[in-house]
Amino acid sequence: MKTKLQRWAGLIWMPAGILLFAALLYTAILQITAHPQPDTWIQWGIFVFISLPICAGLSLFGWYAWQGDYADEPSEPS
Repeated sequence: MKTKLQRWAGLIWMPAGILLFAALLYTAILQITAHPQPDTWIQWGIFVFISLPICAGLSLFGWYAWQGDYADEPSEPS
């Protein structure tokens, strides 16, 4: 049961990482166009730069969970 839950949770984490980064990028574009000063560019550039590996890791974590790599007992190769 736990393994099934982990695998299905992986389906949530994969698109969550992509959607979170897309929402951050959309917000950054809106804020930069609303306030086109250099400090806004720097602030949102840092936010996007820091968040990209976090969101990529979240999606990768979901992929591994979906593949069953976090299962307690090793699965049979198929």
